[in-house]
Amino acid sequence: MQQEAAQREREELQHVQWRPRAVSGWGVPQLLWYLVFLQPIITEVHLRRRNVQFLFIRFSAWQYEGTDKLWAGLVTTLCEGIRHHYGALPFSVYSVLGNKPATRQDCCQSEWHCRRRVCLGLLGLLAALSLGVGLLYLSLGGHALGHGSPNGSLLKAFGGAATTLSGSGLLMAVYSVGKHLFVSQRKKIERLVSREKFGSQLGFMCEVKKEVELLTDFLCFLEVYQRRRLRVVLEVTGLDTCYPDRVVGLLNAINTLLSDSHAPFIFILVVDPSILAACLESAGNMKGTADNGYLFLNRTVTLPFSVPIMGRRTKLQFLHDAVQSRDDLLYREITRKPWLPGDARGESAQLLAVQTQTQAGAERGQSRIDAEAARRIQEALFCLHDERDCLYEYVPDNVVSMRRIVNTVPITVRLLQQQQQGDFGGPTPRQAVAWVVLANQWPCRLSWALQCLEDRQQTGGAPEGRARLWDVFRDNSRELHTMTKALQNVLDLDGDPELFERFLGADFPFTVAEAQSLLRCTVNLDHSIRRRMGLIRAVSALKPPSPPKSPARDAPHAAHRTNSTSRAPPSGRAAGPASEGHHAGDLTHGLWPVACALFRPGQSSPGGP
Repeated sequence: MQQEAAQREREELQHVQWRPRAVSGWGVPQLLWYLVFLQPIITEVHLRRRNVQFLFIRFSAWQYEGTDKLWAGLVTTLCEGIRHHYGALPFSVYSVLGNKPATRQDCCQSEWHCRRRVCLGLLGLLAALSLGVGLLYLSLGGHALGHGSPNGSLLKAFGGAATTLSGSGLLMAVYSVGKHLFVSQRKKIERLVSREKFGSQLGFMCEVKKEVELLTDFLCFLEVYQRRRLRVVLEVTGLDTCYPDRVVGLLNAINTLLSDSHAPFIFILVVDPSILAACLESAGNMKGTADNGYLFLNRTVTLPFSVPIMGRRTKLQFLHDAVQSRDDLLYREITRKPWLPGDARGESAQLLAVQTQTQAGAERGQSRIDAEAARRIQEALFCLHDERDCLYEYVPDNVVSMRRIVNTVPITVRLLQQQQQGDFGGPTPRQAVAWVVLANQWPCRLSWALQCLEDRQQTGGAPEGRARLWDVFRDNSRELHTMTKALQNVLDLDGDPELFERFLGADFPFTVAEAQSLLRCTVNLDHSIRRRMGLIRAVSALKPPSPPKSPARDAPHAAHRTNSTSRAPPSGRAAGPASEGHHAGDLTHGLWPVACALFRPGQSSPGGP
C-alpha cells in the first residue's frame, strides 16, 4: 500500500504544478492559520485527485477483551492514533474554531473561502480590546496629572468594560483550545463508558457519533489542505480470541463507521473465518441475522483475501529465520569466579584449591555435555530447513506453528541426550525433530496409537519392538472411526490424514521401541488426550451382565444334559463291542428313573458317573 501511494504521488506530480503541504515542522503555523481563518471547499479538482496517503493504526481486540464495550476501545484507538499522528494542537484548534468543509456546485476552482464572520469577530474583539486599553490609559494618565474629573471616571468605566468583555472572549477561546488540548477524545469516551447508567442510553451512542463525525470532518479538512486523499487503515487483530458478544459488538461498530460512503476508513480483519463464523452463530443477539456466519461475513467483508499456501522457498526461508532466532539454548556461560576477602583467602587456600579442582573437572564434563547437546540441536534444527530433506514438507504453513516446533526441538534433544547417557544406539536427532513434528501435526492420531500400544502391553499382547507404529494404528483405526463423535474436538487438531499415512508409513517409519523411547522425552503432546481416549475405550469395552435364568426353565435342559452324560462311556475306558454297548445302554436306561430320584440337577454322583 505504501508503494502504491508513492507511485500515485509521482504520477500526480507530473501533471500538476502544486506540491503537497506539510503538516509537521514549519508547516504547523500555516496549518493553524488555515484552521482559524479559512474554510475548505470540495471542488472537482479535489475529487479527481488520485494521490493518496495511508495512515496505519493497529488495534488488538485482545487488549480490550475485559471491557464490556469492545467497540468503544476501537473508537478510542482510532481517535488516539489520528491525534498522535497529526498532533494535539491542530485537532484541538479545529475542535473549537474549525468549520466543516463545504461543497459547491458552481465552476469555482478556489479551494478556500475566507471566514468573514470569524475575521470580523476577531477584529471586533481586538478593536474593543484596543479601545478599552486606550480609554484606561487616558483615564489613568489624566488622574496621574491631577486632572481628575467625572469624564475621567467615565472613560475608566468604559475602558474597563471594553477590556473585560474583549479579553474574556479571547480567554474563553484560549481556554476551550487548552481544554481540548489536554482532554482528548479518548478520555471523553472512556468517561462516558464508565457511566453505566448513561452508557445504556441512546445519548451515549449520540455522543460517540458526534466525536466520530468531528474526526471525519477534520480528516476531510486535511485532505483539502494537503492536496491528497487520506485513508485511515485499521488493522484489527486478535478478534478470534474474544467472546462472541464482543465480536458482534465490534463488527457492528465497524459497520457503523463504514456506513458513511465518504468515510476515510479501511478495516483489515486478520482473523480465522471459521472461528469468526462460529462466534456469530453462537451469539444470542444475532439470532435470525447471522444464523449462517459465512453469509454474514460475505455481507460485511468487501474484499476477502485468504493467505495462499506457502511455496517451498518461502517455507524454507521462514524455517531458517525461526532457527536463527534460537541461539539462547545452544550456548551458556558456566564459568564462576569465587571472590573472598584477603584474610579469608589466605586461611582457606587449600580448601579453595581442592574445590577449584573438583569444579574444574565437573565443568569440563559439563562443557563436553553442552557441546554435544549443541551439536545435536544444530543437527536437528538443520533438518527442518534442509531442502534435500523431506521433513519441511510436513511443517504447516503457519509461522506460529513453525516457532512452536523450533522452540520444542532443543528441549526434546536435551531430554533425549540425558535419557541415552552415552548410548548412541537410540533415536537420532533427525528422528527427534521428526517426532516433534508428528506430535505437533497429528496429536490425536499419535495419542490413539500410543494408547492402543499401552493397552496391548497391559493385557500381555504387546507387539515386538521392531513392529512399526503405523501398523499399530492401522490395526485399530476402525475402532477410532467409531469414536469420531466423542473425539470430534480432538480430531480437529490433526492435519491431513494422507500426510500422516505417508509420514509414518514411508518417510519416517517409527518402530514401537523408538516410539517408547521418544515418548519419555516428548513435551509437545497433551497427555490428557490419551487419558480421554483410554476412558472412552474402557467404557466401550464394558458389556452388560446376562440376566439370571429361571430354575423351572432350566430343569428340562438339565435333565437332558444328565441323560446325555449317562449315555456316554466312562472317562478313560474304551468302548466295548457293539453288543456290550447295547446291553449297557439298556441297563442305564432301566436305571434312569432311579437316578433322577436320587440326584438333583447340577449334583454329581458320589461314586462317579
